[in-house]
Amino acid sequence: MIGRLLHRAFRANETAVHELNYLFWECTTRCNLHCRHCGSDCFAASQDVDMPLEDFLRAFDTIPVAERAKPFTVVLTGGEPLLRPDLPEVGAALRSRGVGWGIVSNGWFYDAAMHARLAAAGLGALTISLDGLEASHDWMRGRPGSFARALKGISVAATDPRVNFDVVTCVHKRNLGELEELYTLLSGIGVRQWRIFTIIPIGRAADDPEMHLSDAEFVSLMDFIAAKRHPRPERGSMKVTYSCEGYLGPYENKVRDVPYFCHAGINIASVLIDGRICACPNIDRDAFSQGNIYEDDFWQVWQERFQPFRDRSWARRGRCADCRVWRDCLGGGMHNWHGDCAEVLNCHYNKIKQTKKH
Repeated sequence: MIGRLLHRAFRANETAVHELNYLFWECTTRCNLHCRHCGSDCFAASQDVDMPLEDFLRAFDTIPVAERAKPFTVVLTGGEPLLRPDLPEVGAALRSRGVGWGIVSNGWFYDAAMHARLAAAGLGALTISLDGLEASHDWMRGRPGSFARALKGISVAATDPRVNFDVVTCVHKRNLGELEELYTLLSGIGVRQWRIFTIIPIGRAADDPEMHLSDAEFVSLMDFIAAKRHPRPERGSMKVTYSCEGYLGPYENKVRDVPYFCHAGINIASVLIDGRICACPNIDRDAFSQGNIYEDDFWQVWQERFQPFRDRSWARRGRCADCRVWRDCLGGGMHNWHGDCAEVLNCHYNKIKQTKKH
């Protein structure tokens, strides 16, 4: 209990200070794949024009240098960022401002030549997705050959200790039984960090039953991660963690390094393709955008707005209204509130509680 009280105090202080240290840039919504779980519904012939680098930098430069967190990271997301031909220029511009940068990629275009170009521009962080063995991954990504291309990119990135690299996997019904083989595959090629998440019912995944685990399947996933983390893995082995989707009750200290804390709008912001200012890109942009870089001063928006992220009392409704773990959960991750926000979409704590009853 003392640990939970200390964490609540830490979270309250972080919220009050709200130091921005992680900024997503949705630099394109063009994508070469057609993924079943895409929350942004990206596609190759996107009607959105890639945001010019100078527009993003104009917004970023409103952050006073003296008040800029150290370290500070800008992460390019999409869409598929590697469809932009100017990524080396983007990286160089960010490095010249003294900040780190990274990308989230599907891995199709990531090879040794691309890695060399981006590393020369100061690439510091990289995430590549792998969503199952070959058949499962290609089914989910909507393009044959996706698994082979992603695995090639992963193999290249895993060899460079200068880059903070991880593989991220969306677990669904088709790949749940493949996790042991994936663990062996990834650890065997030198991957050091494997991050696992589950899908929320938004975007293309909203009405796709194969994308959503049952409560019992979700608990089996927690047990898999816990088994890979405890006892603590030997030095140099692959680290496995569950993402920051929601409070997990008895699994909190088994599947994560630190207790659950949704940092969206507290330490994390995003600039979306149309200039809107929000937190994580997966959060409902219609409900939670706080301004627009083409109309507002980005830094002023960060300092003065984001109230729905910093005071979560509005989320104590629906199934959350009388929840006994509210003070540890605060309604779960902000990306679990969509539409009219009348009810949280996913409650991981309840999945665990209901399964453990039987």
